[in-house]
Amino acid sequence: MKKTVLSLCVALGAMFSSCQSSQEVKTLSGLNPKDFETVVDGDSTALYVLTNKNGMEVCVTNFGARIVSVMVPDVKGQLQDVVLGFDSIGQYIRIPSDFGAAIGRYANRINKGQISVGGETIQLPVNNYGHCLHGGPQGWQYKVFKATPIGTSGLKLTLVSPDGDMNFPGNVTVSVTYRLTDDNAIDIQYEGTTDKETILNMTNHSYFNLNGDASTPITDDTLFINADAFTPVDSTFMTTGEITSVAETPFDFTTPTPIGARIDMEDNEQLANGHGYDHNWVLRESNDITTVAAKVVSPVTGIVLEVLTDQPGIQIYTGNFLDGTVTGKKGVVYNRRAAICLETQVYPDSPNKSLVNPSWPSPYLKPGETYTHHTIFRFSVNK
Repeated sequence: MKKTVLSLCVALGAMFSSCQSSQEVKTLSGLNPKDFETVVDGDSTALYVLTNKNGMEVCVTNFGARIVSVMVPDVKGQLQDVVLGFDSIGQYIRIPSDFGAAIGRYANRINKGQISVGGETIQLPVNNYGHCLHGGPQGWQYKVFKATPIGTSGLKLTLVSPDGDMNFPGNVTVSVTYRLTDDNAIDIQYEGTTDKETILNMTNHSYFNLNGDASTPITDDTLFINADAFTPVDSTFMTTGEITSVAETPFDFTTPTPIGARIDMEDNEQLANGHGYDHNWVLRESNDITTVAAKVVSPVTGIVLEVLTDQPGIQIYTGNFLDGTVTGKKGVVYNRRAAICLETQVYPDSPNKSLVNPSWPSPYLKPGETYTHHTIFRFSVNK
């Protein structure tokens, strides 16, 4: 009799455990945290959930310090996920992407992958039209950061990048701290130090679709950029060294304008070179975290995204190379112009151009100095 009772208890326990696993708690965006648990190069990955008093939710994985989902209320008060990404860590590992990542060591492009540090020319790996892009083929978007939660609304992620990582010099220690504030903003602060002169320029590479539906393009969204000038590029997306006025060009967003209003102007060389917008704008209010650098508004949801930063430039990329070959969260296919990226940073190729042109900000970092970068993604609704 005792054996029968014991067997029944074991069976019931197994059934209860099975029910629990089949009803695992998911995030508001529909993510299962267990799908983000694995080991990469000996380091464990996980999903971290940030919340605020308004019910907003931001999910972050320490693989690449990536923002995976952002649930923000629309004009009707309904939560919408406004960033592109994947449902599991396996997809982030298998499918090369910058979705939501903390980019380093150097965000954007370095001409021919060459830099000069301490009088020595260093050759970095080239991975984009003959240039080094976003830290090379194994940049920090593919590294596992150490995660330290800060209450329920913050997360600090740290990474030690060894001397020679992607051939960049210096042992560099960086941190990325995400805080979800009660005014519905994602406050991002970066810090970095080195034991040898190097270059450092980080950014967040979230792909935003404020419609809450990544199957729809962002071309009807209105865009404001607080910039009177931009840095033109050649056909390999490399900055030419010029700083050009946006006046009377498709790059003038000093008045809010639909993103798609001029994006396909065939007679504009810069739009042809970028296959749309994939350019750096020179911000009017450099180093001023209190001033709006850029603003995007969805006419579908009424969701407003304001970008504030202390960086001198912002790269605007309109998803020109999304081509329907990648399937993201909830099985949504990511087609061309399904998102906009707003990457705050120093100008592209600053390691080279800042040495010959004082108008270009320097990304050089020496021992004893601390790299800092502060950017805020602030959400609201257009009532």
